[in-house]
Amino acid sequence: MISIEQTREITLPSYLQWVPMVVREGGRDGRGSVSMLDLMVNSLRMRPDRIIVGEIRRAEEAEVLFEAMHTGHSVYATMHAETVFETFKRLVSPPIELPEVVLESLHFVLSMYRDRRSGIRRVFEIGELIPSEKGESVRANIVYRWRSSRDKIEEENPSVRMLETLRTYTRMDDDEIKASIKERAKVLHYLADKRINSVEEVGKTIVQYYEDHDSLMKKIAK
Repeated sequence: MISIEQTREITLPSYLQWVPMVVREGGRDGRGSVSMLDLMVNSLRMRPDRIIVGEIRRAEEAEVLFEAMHTGHSVYATMHAETVFETFKRLVSPPIELPEVVLESLHFVLSMYRDRRSGIRRVFEIGELIPSEKGESVRANIVYRWRSSRDKIEEENPSVRMLETLRTYTRMDDDEIKASIKERAKVLHYLADKRINSVEEVGKTIVQYYEDHDSLMKKIAK
């Protein structure tokens, strides 16, 4: 796993094979500088499983983000936007101004906000970007949204792109996909009930889910 940032902010579990990369400013003549694009090129030579691109503020960072996606890697990034739709609008409007056709590479958008009453950060929306039939534009599909009156995240619309991707690459049918999602939800409820919320402990549980699945599910069932 490789992270690319303007300034070092991301923290990941210590047991991950993680290479953090940070932009370096050059001297007055510009010599010795290392840009995000430079780091992107170098990261691809390392053949990472996942790439994390830090906060997207300008067109250059967005270019790096989508270049990474087009290489076939799993890519994650952050940017300031209050909703899924606002994220989409920021990416296609100045100063970033990406063509909509490029956004086909972006599958999921998760928006968060800080709840001032409780002082914690909450997931507000989870959405996906769905390309048109001709591939010339994309639209935002809100899959889940937090309802403040009930303090619950509820399904807004059925997922389209996620289901298509899972069917294509896993050969799972709809019933198997729903069962798998339900099982993962059970793991998350277990973490919440046990107040397991540190980066290290949550990460270890997720690793165990994939590497020692049966033992974890037996522990959760007790």
